[in-house]
Amino acid sequence: IGRNRNWSGFAWAPGLTGRRVANWIALYDFYGASAAPDFQHDLFSALVRQGRHLSRALPGSAEGLEKLYGIRGLAFAGLAFSGRRNWLAQALDLLQQETKKQIHPDGGHISRSPQQLLEALKIFVDIRAAILAAGYPAPEQITHTIDRMAQALRFFRYADKGFAVFNGAQEGDVALIEAALTRANTRGKILSELPHSGYQRATLGRSVLMVDTGAPPAWPHDASAHAAPLAFEFCYGKERMFVSCGTHLLDDAWRDSLRATAAHNSLCIDHRNAGEIRDTGHFGRRPRTVSVERQDSREAILIEASHDGYVPLNGITHRRRFYLGDHGHDLRGEESLTCTTGLGKPAEVALRFHLHPRVLVSLIQDGTEALLRLSGGAGWRFFHTGGGHLALEDSVYLGHGTRPGKTKQLVIYGRMDADIAQIKWALQREGV
Repeated sequence: IGRNRNWSGFAWAPGLTGRRVANWIALYDFYGASAAPDFQHDLFSALVRQGRHLSRALPGSAEGLEKLYGIRGLAFAGLAFSGRRNWLAQALDLLQQETKKQIHPDGGHISRSPQQLLEALKIFVDIRAAILAAGYPAPEQITHTIDRMAQALRFFRYADKGFAVFNGAQEGDVALIEAALTRANTRGKILSELPHSGYQRATLGRSVLMVDTGAPPAWPHDASAHAAPLAFEFCYGKERMFVSCGTHLLDDAWRDSLRATAAHNSLCIDHRNAGEIRDTGHFGRRPRTVSVERQDSREAILIEASHDGYVPLNGITHRRRFYLGDHGHDLRGEESLTCTTGLGKPAEVALRFHLHPRVLVSLIQDGTEALLRLSGGAGWRFFHTGGGHLALEDSVYLGHGTRPGKTKQLVIYGRMDADIAQIKWALQREGV
């Protein structure tokens, strides 16, 4: 309070101001209720000034979560101070507008990030709780939005209760995720797809396949999105097998590197990203069309998807087909590359499969196959057909914390010499 009496771009930014106001008000009984009268006077004066500033600054130029944080602070201030119900009304109007902008009909966040979805859900839940604590009925729209968001959040969780590691998310704090879902108070069956957010989830037996079938979000919400169309993760029970490399919470250089296509279980052409990540952090060239079709039966699940991220570079469209059958013990993939404009020159292809650090791997059959061993003892065999050679290389995993974990990746290297090329691969459980 003493150091920030005058406006500054950092300390008075709507997002930061909103977080500060909400925390000061929510925790007031802990630190301020028994404080000296002079402190309370300075505190209330500062809070009113900040509430007035939020009312004037919003909506402003803030976007995404920063705008939602500002709205939450304005709502808290409107509830805390008598005669300021207009701030609450303004906050609820802005929240309604941002719900349409940021929350997809399937409950996902516009960033396509499980972590940002969690943060957004916490904001909505906090606003609803504050309204109820003040003796007002919770707006029906907020409750419906919370229900949708909580369902989407549950979609991204594996059996170990952590997140799928997509688009700037790590596995996450399980206790925090559980607390958010408990406060959301939403029940229901886990969804098999988020069509608006661009994700597919296939569950069979103890196996879970998660596929990213969406394009990067529009500017400015693409600043943390990854260039990984059609990337996938695969888990068996509570054990993660194929994983994305994750993200770094603090280091920008690491964070930028881990946004690359090569940091995911996907296919790279000519060592280029499937979308151009510019120095600003936003996308230049990007996939314009990502299509998906799905067929489900009791015995198997088939997902077919394609993207055109490489078309501006070389006219090549990438199509993936995933088949999950045999009670989840048989995962097969088919990679099809098609150039409709005529291939000008051969293209180098790299198909990557990053392994979780707890998975042991070794090449067998003269290096043409790989044997994977999970910590629980289950064995899996990986093999491929259609040309190319299999390599075992080093990789990293930043699914939690800030220290990269050493792990391995399987890479199928190939070459596209004609207008059509295809690689098939399979992962099958041993001894069942």
